Amino acid sequence: MKTKEEIFTDLKNILVDRQNIDGSKVKESTNLKKDLDLDSLDVFELIDVVEDKYDIEIDTDSDQGIDTIGGLTEYIYQILSNK
Repeated sequence: MKTKEEIFTDLKNILVDRQNIDGSKVKESTNLKKDLDLDSLDVFELIDVVEDKYDIEIDTDSDQGIDTIGGLTEYIYQILSNK
């Protein structure tokens, strides 16, 4: 079972490696679109990588507060906790 800190670190690494985001900009309160200038396709690609990494499915149609790094971390953690 991954901790929230490990999930956050994984997300940060994905953003740094795949989106060329400056790691110092990635905090729990960071908004994916507003703060990192990710467009919908970038967010979709991030979600796709996360789903493959953790073997989970993220419902992007529901409003789960996954617009921030912290929200996405919590959402992934909850899914993994229920597996």
